[in-house]
Amino acid sequence: MKILVLNGPNLNLLGTREPERYGATTLEDVTTRLDELAEELGVVLWHVQSNHEGELIDQVHEAGRQGFKGAVVNAGAYTHTSIALRDAFLGTAIPFVEVHVSNVYAREPFRHKSLLADVAVGAVIGLGAQGYELGLRGLVAKLRA
Repeated sequence: MKILVLNGPNLNLLGTREPERYGATTLEDVTTRLDELAEELGVVLWHVQSNHEGELIDQVHEAGRQGFKGAVVNAGAYTHTSIALRDAFLGTAIPFVEVHVSNVYAREPFRHKSLLADVAVGAVIGLGAQGYELGLRGLVAKLRA
């Protein structure tokens, strides 16, 4: 089973950007942990990070063409602004789990609205980088149910 791991803008800065909020774990650390977990779960991951909305959308389309079964998505700020990314997931019918490292509901009011949440199969919010692993476990369990 192939799973897309999609990371949006500024997530390449994990570990150095506001470590008091996001922690010291880097995106490379997250990728390594997820790959180890994927092996344990018997799934294959395709990791994508981009600061460009169109690139993220293109990657969702490609995952749809290649028959990916699901996605773990941290869309970063595009969570709150991108109707186009939402439409890409709806158009490809790829089930996904929304992940946020920080608790967006304890932050600025504009972060309280997700344009993805109502089309996601679930969400992991505010549990740090471990949220990716929880999201992957939950997604795989849901897909196999």
